[in-house]
Amino acid sequence: MVKNFFFVFASAIFLAACGGDQPASSTTDDGKHFGATITADNAVTYEELVPKMANTDSLAIKISGTVGEVCQKKGCWMMLVSDQPGIPEMRVTFKDYAFFMPKDLTGKRVVLDGFAFISETSVEDLRHYAEDAGKSAEEIAAITEPEREVAFEAAGVLVVK
Repeated sequence: MVKNFFFVFASAIFLAACGGDQPASSTTDDGKHFGATITADNAVTYEELVPKMANTDSLAIKISGTVGEVCQKKGCWMMLVSDQPGIPEMRVTFKDYAFFMPKDLTGKRVVLDGFAFISETSVEDLRHYAEDAGKSAEEIAAITEPEREVAFEAAGVLVVK
């Protein structure tokens, strides 16, 4: 019972955080750093991360990748994509919702410093993400199963290009 209450409470806070109008915030004046200021040194590619997650449920790591999509309501999440077949998108959120990303980052290369982890995303959250992404009512209604996936919580983001 307490576990269910905590899950519902955490989900409500997560969904509420994504619903406001606040602009993306940067911790520097150059517009390239968000959250903790980081460098690209020692970052592995998103494609290299996937096999590293096969034997663990979480990993502190710095990765680089291409942004495939950004939350268009607030910039409160983004998806990394691969140009290699068979590698799924990876959802990226931001530590403590302390910062948000510009909504026009699709196609840009980024470096993320934080934690990769295995996550199961509920149908409710998947539908919320689909709504944020501007999907049609039919596409949203077609979401009926939770997804188990690699996700990432970034403490800092560097936009490379």
